[in-house]
Amino acid sequence: MNRAKSTLEQWRILQAVVDQGGYAQAAAYLNKSQSSLNHAVAKLQQQLGTQILTVEGRRSVLTPQGEVLLRRSRLLTQSVNELEQLAANLGQGWEPSLTIAREIIYPMDDLVCIFNKFHPQSRGCRINVIDSVLTGTHELINEQKADIAICSTPPKGHLGEALQSSELILVCHPGHSLAATPNISDEKILANQLQIVIRDTGLNAKDEAGWLKSEQRWTVSNFYEAKRILASGLGFCWMPAFIVKDEIDNGKLAKLTLTSSKSRKVILNLVVPNRDRQGPAAKLLEQLVLAHHRT
Repeated sequence: MNRAKSTLEQWRILQAVVDQGGYAQAAAYLNKSQSSLNHAVAKLQQQLGTQILTVEGRRSVLTPQGEVLLRRSRLLTQSVNELEQLAANLGQGWEPSLTIAREIIYPMDDLVCIFNKFHPQSRGCRINVIDSVLTGTHELINEQKADIAICSTPPKGHLGEALQSSELILVCHPGHSLAATPNISDEKILANQLQIVIRDTGLNAKDEAGWLKSEQRWTVSNFYEAKRILASGLGFCWMPAFIVKDEIDNGKLAKLTLTSSKSRKVILNLVVPNRDRQGPAAKLLEQLVLAHHRT
């Protein structure tokens, strides 16, 4: 195994000399003598056999080769800093990563707002968001594959903290035959039409949730795929109001009303699958989620 010719300290000194604008400024910034910095950079150039800095007047400037090496050295020192931070985090019990299960009727905009507050305090914690539907979310909670979950009805044995309600409305293309009679009194009318439904992500999914009385159903993975099908003039679908608001406002989709159900409102809850193993990063994220919905 070949030993490295240079050290991290030499690269950090070079970066300080360039960033601070000279040896004297870098010496003050690093709290080292100027001669020790001169020696470190000179030795680095000698070890590499490449001139990194050249003197122009009273200034030391990077050579073309030096610019390339400096750029690569920043990646190296950043990686080492992150590695040291990770070791410190693990020592303090700070999780290196978190998995969030998000029921897809929960607005991503809300989650992004929460993440913007979490990121400055995250200590490099990685985030993995799993979009899930119905029993798929329950499975992630029951199998403790998520640190935090946002779902509709929590599975048995788990408590949920109510966050907000999500309204589901019935929509179709304005050119669809259903749009001619938007107030539907007989559900049998829908039963004879093509229904677009969202696939339950659970491994043991059952067609039990929601209005699924139509004999002809097409199943897709998410609401955005459903919306594209609706835009072509095919079928009807129960959609989250926030996803189709713009299309309804500009007339690209039509809102339908069942006499027995103008809309469906679902309460979304925050669930922590296992509080015994909840670490400080997960606790922080939980607090930010709750604070976001209490303001």
